[in-house]
Amino acid sequence: MTYDLITMGRIGVDLYPLQTGVPLPQVTSFGKFLGGSASNVAVAAARLGRRTAVITRTGDDPFGTYLHEALRGFGVDDRWVTPVPGLPTPVTFCEVFPPDDFPLHFYRQPKAPDLEIDAHELDLDAIRDARVFWVTGTGLSEEPSRTATLAALAHRAKAGTTVFDLDWRPMFWNDPDAARPFYAEALRHTTVAVGNLDEVEVATGVREPHAAARALLDAGVELAVVKQGPKGVLAVNSAGESAEVPPLPVNVLNGLGAGDAFGGCLVHGLLAGRDLETIMRHANAAGAIVASRLECSSAMPTPDEIEAAVTAGAVQ
Repeated sequence: MTYDLITMGRIGVDLYPLQTGVPLPQVTSFGKFLGGSASNVAVAAARLGRRTAVITRTGDDPFGTYLHEALRGFGVDDRWVTPVPGLPTPVTFCEVFPPDDFPLHFYRQPKAPDLEIDAHELDLDAIRDARVFWVTGTGLSEEPSRTATLAALAHRAKAGTTVFDLDWRPMFWNDPDAARPFYAEALRHTTVAVGNLDEVEVATGVREPHAAARALLDAGVELAVVKQGPKGVLAVNSAGESAEVPPLPVNVLNGLGAGDAFGGCLVHGLLAGRDLETIMRHANAAGAIVASRLECSSAMPTPDEIEAAVTAGAVQ
């Protein structure tokens, strides 16, 4: 079986407060959702009709069972989601203070199982054959996940579309200053890089969006996507084409899943062969729709919802 998309990276349980504007100590009820950026991107693309799978690991516990059930419910193949005895499935809490404050509290101790992905256990043929392969910066933060991520990229050797989600989370690194060489190595093997201003600065040392995009292209990718927050998104490819698209107006409820929805829609647009500006407009719309909703994975939009938002020029 050839997949449209295989992602590799984080998975966990998101516990989101069902009350907004309330500090975590005062929250009385939570909703439980599948989380983790790589898993959410696979869910987002599956919602758009793509055949997807995720490579990750969970604890051998009830939360791990829940994540398998959730992935299958969203139409994501879970065959490469394996348990790690002795490590708990990660849990993430957030606080919801719209429109732009969503503190995250990660519980990934003593170590997250998704950082125990081992190169010797990878199905390298499936990774090479997938139309799109997606890895994350978090996967580079610790061994054996770091070696596994780089081995998968090297084996794939830029076959098809290979996306590096820069995914900078400084709390996941024992020495954040050590990240850049590993990011540079990953960029050598990828065709698409995606990140916000903080993430592109970590990867390239450059923060200005156009300069950062050029630095990513110089590092070896064919398409650089720089998210600029309220200024929208900039995309530049090696053919000299560029698109700079403003964000869609939206009443934000929870912005945490927007980037993953953007990623799933980006993959969908690349697979469909759309032009750069159309891809960015639809990906922006997907992100805005999820930002208007509380949850992440279960909030991923359908094609009709994205088309409606693009046509309206706003999330209704």
